[in-house]
Amino acid sequence: MAIGDTPITVIGNVVAEPELRFTPSGNAVVNFRVASTPRTFNRQSNQWEDGEALFLTCNAWNKMAENIAESLQKGMRVIVNGRLKQRSYETKTGDKRIVFEVEVDEAGPALRYGYAAFTRNPREGLNQQQQAKPAQDQWNSQPTGGFTNTTTQGAIDDEPPF
Repeated sequence: MAIGDTPITVIGNVVAEPELRFTPSGNAVVNFRVASTPRTFNRQSNQWEDGEALFLTCNAWNKMAENIAESLQKGMRVIVNGRLKQRSYETKTGDKRIVFEVEVDEAGPALRYGYAAFTRNPREGLNQQQQAKPAQDQWNSQPTGGFTNTTTQGAIDDEPPF
């Protein structure tokens, strides 16, 4: 993130299907809109009340754009983290407009009211055998059940080795 960028995290609902396009040079870009509506509790009426919704267009590039297009859909509750950008343009009639957009750094489903499954993309540049072979380090391997450390007296110790 550059100095002076405005970081933003938005939790809301996707209001239209993400639109995936490709630039002439082949880079993927996805655009989607998120609506975030604040809710407050009115003690007098003893009910929740919706405030005015904030609609933000979100943009993501390259592989993340493709992942978003495959993963998110209209109606999903999402968390979007990125940088708030202001863009000015002029309409065909000559009116000047200013819009605020989010350049997405991370996006995914919000899990307060549901669950999601994650599928990792295959790493590029590796052949099939290298991708199928899991790394043999202690942080990437699955737990084997219990620990079988042997104490100095030869008994099995179920305590973790750390």
